[in-house]
Amino acid sequence: MAVDLTSNLAGIVSPNPFWLASAPPTNTYGQVARAFDCGWGGAVWKTIGQPIVNVYSRYGGIDLGTQRLIGLNNIELITDRPIEDNLKEMKLVKKRYPKHALIASLMVESKREVWHEIVKRTHGETGCDGFELNFGCPHGMSERGMGAAVGQVPEYCQQIVEWVKEVSTIPVITKLTPNVADMTYPARAAKRGGTDAVSAINTINSLVGVDLDLMAPRPNVAGKGSHGGYCGPAVKPIALNFVSSMAADPELQGLPISGIGGISTWKDAAEFIALGCANVQVCTAVMHYGFRIVEDMCDGLANWMEQKGYQKLTDFQGRAVPSIQKWENLDLNHFIRAHIDEATCIGCELCFIACEDGAHQALALAPKNGKRLVEVKEDMCVGCNLCSLVCPVPGCITMRKVENGAPSVSWKQHCAGAGALAPRPQHYNTVEE
Repeated sequence: MAVDLTSNLAGIVSPNPFWLASAPPTNTYGQVARAFDCGWGGAVWKTIGQPIVNVYSRYGGIDLGTQRLIGLNNIELITDRPIEDNLKEMKLVKKRYPKHALIASLMVESKREVWHEIVKRTHGETGCDGFELNFGCPHGMSERGMGAAVGQVPEYCQQIVEWVKEVSTIPVITKLTPNVADMTYPARAAKRGGTDAVSAINTINSLVGVDLDLMAPRPNVAGKGSHGGYCGPAVKPIALNFVSSMAADPELQGLPISGIGGISTWKDAAEFIALGCANVQVCTAVMHYGFRIVEDMCDGLANWMEQKGYQKLTDFQGRAVPSIQKWENLDLNHFIRAHIDEATCIGCELCFIACEDGAHQALALAPKNGKRLVEVKEDMCVGCNLCSLVCPVPGCITMRKVENGAPSVSWKQHCAGAGALAPRPQHYNTVEE
C-alpha cells in the first residue's frame, strides 16, 4: 500500500507535514535550502520585522540526568538581518524549491498601514506561499507592544488579522501564545478576523534557572538575565493540551491547525495530527540534532501509517479528539490493577518505594525463590499507573483491566442518580492506636 505524506494546511501544500518553525534554523537561505535538500516539507522563515539588536548570550538549557536539552530557553528576538536580505533570500529559496512550502513570519507594530506595507512588500518580493503572524513571542518584542502582547488580547488578534486580510492574497496563519489560560479565545478572535489557520504553541514565558555563583538567571548577560521563551521536549504535553482544546471547540471547527511544541520524532508528529493538526513545525530538535532528523521522521510516520492501514494524513487526523472528555464524563467503574512479571523483574524495588511513599501503599515485599520480590496487594491497588511509570524494565509492570460486572457510570451520571458505583478498593492503611 502506497502512503501519501502530502500535507495541506489551508491550501498550502507541501510534500510532507514536517515544517521548520520560525526560529534560528530558518534565518538564512543556506539553512532553508539545506533543510529542503534533507527532506523537510516546508519552512517558516525566522520572523521579519522592524530592525532589532540581539544580545550575545541567548540560550539556556534544562537537562535530565544524562539527557541533554529536554528544555531550551531563549532570549533571542526576531531576525536581526536587514529586511532586504531576508526577502532576497526567500525569493531565491522559492525559485529553487517551488514544491516546498515557504511561509513568511511577520511581526511589526500595531498600525494598519505598517502591516499593509510589510504584507504587500513581502509577498511581492518573495512569492511566498503564506504568512504566519507572530502573536506569541513572550520576551523582548512584547515589551514593545508586539508578540505575546498582541496574542494575549483577543481584540488585538482580531484587529491585526483583519488588517492583514485586507491586503493579503495568500493564506494567513495566526501563531498563538501559550501564555494564556484558554487559547480558544484568541483563536476564535483570529477566526473572526478571517485567519485561514492557526499555529500553536509559541514559546512559554519562563526563567530556565539561576546561576547560584553569579546569583543571576541563565542565560546571563553581563551578570543580568531576563525571562525568555521555553521550548523543547518538555513542553509537548502543554502544546498537546492547547491544540486539543482548539480542535474540540465547536466555534473553531474547520479551522486548520499547525502543531508546534516539543516535536522530536515521527510519533510526536502523529500525536499532534491525531489531535487535529494538518501539519507540524519543529525547532528545538533541529537545533539539537540537525536537519537530517527529518529522514527518520518521514520514514517512521510512513511505516506506522502503512501498518495501521492509513493511506493519507487525513485518514487519522483528529481521530483522537472525541476521546478527550471532561473528568466528570469518565467511567468511575472502569477498574485496572497492576501486574508484575516476576520473570523480568530485576528487584530494584523502585516501584515499591514509589507506591509506599508517594501513592497508595498497594505493593509489598515478599521473599520468593531466594530473592525479595514485589507483590501487588490486589485489594488495595487503585491502578494509578505510578509503579509502571517508574519501572526501568519495559513491559515488566502492566496495567490490566479488572472485570467487576458493573455498568459504566460517570460522576455526572452518578450525581444525577443514573448509575451506581461498584465497591471501591481499600486504598489506604488504617492506623491502629
